[in-house]
Amino acid sequence: MGVLNEIAHPVSVWVAGASTWKVAAAGFALFVTLSILLNVLSQLLFRNPHEPPVVFHWVPFFGSTITYGIDPYRFFFACREKYGDVFTFILLGKKTTVCLGTKGNDFILNGKLKDVNAEEVYGPLTTPVFGKDVVYDCPNAKLMEQKKFVKFGLTTSAFQSYVGLIVGEVKDYFSKDNPHKKFASDSGTVNLPGILAELTIYTASRSLQGKEVRKTFDSTFADLYHDLDQGFAPINFMLPWAPLPQNRKRDRAQKKMAETYMAIIEQRRKDGDLKSEGREEDMIWNLMNCTYKNGTPVPDREVAHMMIAMLMAGQHSSSATITWIFLRLASKPHIQDELIQEQKDVLGVNEDGTIKPLTYDDLPRLPLHSQVVKETLRIHTPIHSIMRKVKQPMAVEGTPYIIPTTHTLLASPGVTARTSEHFPEPLVWEPHRWDEPASEKFTHLAPKHLKEGVLEEKEDYGYGLVSKGAASPYLPFGAGRHRCIGEQFAYVQLQTILATLIRDFKFLNIPGKEGEVVGTDYSSLFSRPLQPAVVRWERREKAY
Repeated sequence: MGVLNEIAHPVSVWVAGASTWKVAAAGFALFVTLSILLNVLSQLLFRNPHEPPVVFHWVPFFGSTITYGIDPYRFFFACREKYGDVFTFILLGKKTTVCLGTKGNDFILNGKLKDVNAEEVYGPLTTPVFGKDVVYDCPNAKLMEQKKFVKFGLTTSAFQSYVGLIVGEVKDYFSKDNPHKKFASDSGTVNLPGILAELTIYTASRSLQGKEVRKTFDSTFADLYHDLDQGFAPINFMLPWAPLPQNRKRDRAQKKMAETYMAIIEQRRKDGDLKSEGREEDMIWNLMNCTYKNGTPVPDREVAHMMIAMLMAGQHSSSATITWIFLRLASKPHIQDELIQEQKDVLGVNEDGTIKPLTYDDLPRLPLHSQVVKETLRIHTPIHSIMRKVKQPMAVEGTPYIIPTTHTLLASPGVTARTSEHFPEPLVWEPHRWDEPASEKFTHLAPKHLKEGVLEEKEDYGYGLVSKGAASPYLPFGAGRHRCIGEQFAYVQLQTILATLIRDFKFLNIPGKEGEVVGTDYSSLFSRPLQPAVVRWERREKAY
């Protein structure tokens, strides 16, 4: 009997435990079912006529998060067809109100500071990446001053010097003699995103941040940059503090990069004014000598954090855009031939048949190069969603809606850029749609707002005139006080890389993929090509 009791007792415990788990599972299933039922009933029975319609969803908290995250543009257009230009969806428990169209862009991006706030939305995400007391981790007035300081490197005279530096970086990186040996032969295949991301880091650091910073950008520093970049994962909108592996790497990389800049600054403080010894008057020198309006010099730690922010802010959009450019060109080789011919016609040819060197003053004289960049930015706008926190109830003109302070606002300029009412056949990538005057062959694709002569309003928010973007459907760099101040630099960088690479290389889709373009990865804050994005490359028989 004793043996039987010893066996029976654990069996009875196991049976009791199994029953408990069954009860718990049944209770959880009942809870989920009731939650879904109540959520559906609340949407059907208790709609507030003074708030935008809520996109129907089954599961509370998660709402439309997955559908939106997979393909934001498909989600926006589907909702627009059903609900109109103004609607609300649930994004990880937050009521997010979308306002589409040019009026929606203006309503959100030109909202007054008392009505909308960017810092509360983006601060938790960007502060661990950039560092404290810069960009969205400071009052808006201070950010406007920081933008003014940074404009030191965004003047015409600065751009004139950057073109030669960028050309040099491109030629060196793609040379047969470069130690990385990625282009040591005359042809091959390459996964474009990684290659061009690395190249844009080098070109941006050399031009915007100076020779001394550029020298630190070896493969180790590129790895640090990659780790820091992972801090922009969407989950960090909610959990930037979470002890996730990518966040630990992010924090280590931020600390190391800040220390690298701090070491440069501290050495310069010790050495004093070294301009007489031939040192460049670069961005670090500029920021080290800037003073806020209240008389406080910019602290060295803030200088380091601003340098990180400058590098990170422009890198995402530029690396994604230049990758899209060459992916698009690989699907339309005839445009590459037209680009070469444009350079020959405009810049002239040397006795040996090479095209004459490119200068900053030449860029406006190469309209097709500019249009390739412009058309790529139109379809592949780097940031698909721009968000603001509502600070006080906001009435939406022309509707009965009042957006409460519990909502986040979302603008998507990329939607207007993909809308046929503004751009006929919007998903067709055709640089010639921007021809001026309009080419007879492509006049049916011409942007309608250019035909109508729509002018952009401009305003000075404390760092120079920028477009308010009240009327234009083409806003790849945003609008209003938070419009990207690096817009002009981006065009210079992208056009220069394009003009330089196209002289020496042809890019073609791999066999069987002719005419195709890879899909878009929306898993990050920034839209980018899905990887792998492999193309064939060939050195031109006659380099130009």
